[in-house]
Amino acid sequence: MPFPKPLWEEWEDPPTFAEALDLHMRRHGDTGYGLRRAVSLKGESLETSTFRMWRLGLKAPRGAASLRILAALERRWRLPAGYLRAKLPHPGRMVSDAECLPLPISERRRMAWHLPDDFAQLPAAKRQEIERWVREVVLSGHTDYRRFQAEAMKQRFAVQFSARIGRIDTGELAHGPGLEERLADPGLREPGRPLAAFPAPAWLDAEAADLLTFKTATLSSRGRRRNGIWNEATADQKMEHLGLLLGGLAACPQGPVRGHGVPTRCLSFGLLVFPAVWDWYLQWRESRRGFFTQWETEMLILAAGLSRKETGWLRQTPRLAERLQPIEGLVTAADVRAACQDWDAACDAQHRHVLLRAKEVGRVARVHRDPFEPILTILEAESPVGEYRKITMEILRWRADERLYPISAAESTRAFLMLRLGLHLGLRQKNLRQLLVCPRDRIPTPERQLEAQKCGELRWNARDHSWEVLIPAAAFKNAGSSYFRKNPFRLALPDLDGLYREIEAYLDRHRAVLLKGAPDPGVFFVKTMKAKSKEAAYDSNSFYAAWRLAIERHGIFNPYTGRGAIEGLLPHGPHNVRDVIATHVLKQTGSYEQASYAIQDTPDTIAEHYGRFLPQDKAALAAQVLNQVWSA
Repeated sequence: MPFPKPLWEEWEDPPTFAEALDLHMRRHGDTGYGLRRAVSLKGESLETSTFRMWRLGLKAPRGAASLRILAALERRWRLPAGYLRAKLPHPGRMVSDAECLPLPISERRRMAWHLPDDFAQLPAAKRQEIERWVREVVLSGHTDYRRFQAEAMKQRFAVQFSARIGRIDTGELAHGPGLEERLADPGLREPGRPLAAFPAPAWLDAEAADLLTFKTATLSSRGRRRNGIWNEATADQKMEHLGLLLGGLAACPQGPVRGHGVPTRCLSFGLLVFPAVWDWYLQWRESRRGFFTQWETEMLILAAGLSRKETGWLRQTPRLAERLQPIEGLVTAADVRAACQDWDAACDAQHRHVLLRAKEVGRVARVHRDPFEPILTILEAESPVGEYRKITMEILRWRADERLYPISAAESTRAFLMLRLGLHLGLRQKNLRQLLVCPRDRIPTPERQLEAQKCGELRWNARDHSWEVLIPAAAFKNAGSSYFRKNPFRLALPDLDGLYREIEAYLDRHRAVLLKGAPDPGVFFVKTMKAKSKEAAYDSNSFYAAWRLAIERHGIFNPYTGRGAIEGLLPHGPHNVRDVIATHVLKQTGSYEQASYAIQDTPDTIAEHYGRFLPQDKAALAAQVLNQVWSA
């Protein structure tokens, strides 16, 4: 390739790709037609207008062919390798960066962001080193618990209850075949199900719906008594855990789940009345993880609540006995007959057994993970919030050009606001993702209506000229705590570091780009709508994934690319930001009470769960006061 002599030697480095391309084309007297002839390979089709569009900033290079052209231009003009690519308006890595990895296209897309520009040209050993680091640190989290969790997530075996649960008529549970007919049925010895999640059959769905109605209805059904009710989040959690238990029973013993192989037709919530089922469950859980955790204790307490005298759902639903069938190695025909003949006695035996097991498991249960581990490097900083703020600055630093890549720019702005609002408000994930938005030109939603919806709202306060967040106490998990005393949470957001500018840009332009014409759910944070998307509002899993993706891309320092804000950080979700806020306030003030104000909780909860306030931090805070004597 010829090296044209520049028309002038001195030049100032322009900030954008379009300006840099224009400068060096003029500096060397190149035209689009001449460059097309100079850098095109044989058989390669390259439009002359390409350089014109790049030069005007109307388009930007994407893909392997375009990146090869940039490298050729750098050689032609004797510029440093990677000079032009570093100025591209879109910072995302191309899938072509990972084309040498023997991975499915979806995995290569996820890996590509974290690979250096010259990844494809590196030796195989170096590529393997980088791939291993990305997998262990960025994708899996580099901890034993996260590796176990990542592997367990691949094993789909839970019973999935239908969306009709809680809304169908549960007056009568469907009846199955007679007891003697079921005891003689040879089909009950069929092999267990293969590894896969599966929808609950109709009778199991009806049982689950009856349990949900019993525990969530405003008024208990006639003739039944209960002790406490479940809110929506608790109900989802409890039913998910029970679905895992029943799915484990049904899973194939020879598969990776190592279930019991219970035939689907034998599944019933009535099985929870047998102590043998709970003992199998405990042994199964221990064999999968290697030790007992608080999870098992909580499940046993749930079982005891279901069989409690007078108020337990299991005890007050004796017709579940009609579904019971013997299961080889777990439930005998004699066990089934005894339960059918005296349901109260069976519930009494189960209640005593699970309470005893809860005490035994509680004595040996281990903490399966350190909740502070992913953000330890932040909590150890002098200013944890200041350290976390670096991630938001990194997001803006690498935000794409909105004119060329509106979706990528909108996603970056959304990620920035997620983290910034999380740092200012200290809310739990549910309250943050369900936050409604009221634009400036509309009347804010009345507090009573927000209370009925159990969610908050971001609105413009015309009197104070500020964006504020109002959340009724009923929307919080700890609504009955002394922090609220039935009063709403109200906080004006500070206009710092361009926060208002980003909020208004998101509402004016970016949010509509993400919705792509889909129905507006009214919440502030919306997903990027795609062809298969069902709704724009986040659920708990998708919101966690969006937060974690922002941390993976912009929070974790990558030594191979030089990108990322904080060295030693690991992937985490939105809940960890509450640890950051509480620890920051503790380090600055030493007050558990003030830390509790920052995350809407009580001092005891801060001391037990959130603040990482070590003896050396306490000593250092006291020393600041004492050392003033020597500086006087």
